[in-house]
Amino acid sequence: MALLRSMWGVLSALGRSGAELCAGCGSRLRLPFSFVYVPKWFSSALASYPKKPLTSYLRFSKEQLPIFKAQNPDAKNSELIKKIAELWRELPDSEKKIYEDAYRADWQAYKEEVNRIQEQLTPSQMISLEKEIMQKRLKKKALIKKRAKLKTVNENWKNLSSSQKQVYIQLAKDDKIRYYNEMKSWEEQMIEVGRNDLIRRKIKHPPKDGTEEC
Repeated sequence: MALLRSMWGVLSALGRSGAELCAGCGSRLRLPFSFVYVPKWFSSALASYPKKPLTSYLRFSKEQLPIFKAQNPDAKNSELIKKIAELWRELPDSEKKIYEDAYRADWQAYKEEVNRIQEQLTPSQMISLEKEIMQKRLKKKALIKKRAKLKTVNENWKNLSSSQKQVYIQLAKDDKIRYYNEMKSWEEQMIEVGRNDLIRRKIKHPPKDGTEEC
């Protein structure tokens, strides 16, 4: 039973549709597993794996967004989404029911298709896939931490005074000159041993004043 719950959790996590994650992303999110590595033995199951149906609100939002864009071509998507959300809240229950009924019907069909595919997979295949998903999640967390760190560094840089920034700018220029000299020495050695194929086609000389050339 625990194994089945684990399998269902994996399928549920991967079943989020491309339209729900990124409206208008097109073919980049065709398959619910498109963001994880999938073993070759799983390709046949992926070919027919269903997308998680849009909720009633997302279905309504997807219909209204092109209309709002046409009426407000200069408006940002965030502004349009707020307007659509307000329109949804004011929508009569009788009209909301149309979208809710459509969602329930699609959800039932989705569950039936997931169950059909789940029956074709062995426990070992599901465990293998779950490990791959866990690795991807860990990589994603590490990437998020890295981005947060870079954001902090960027903010710290903006808060530095001009004189403080100049210290780092000068260090960067010194490193650039050092790199050029080391590369020049290495390329001269490669020419001596007959490895001209390793030489850069165009060598960019650093300007004497240390500023970048245009």
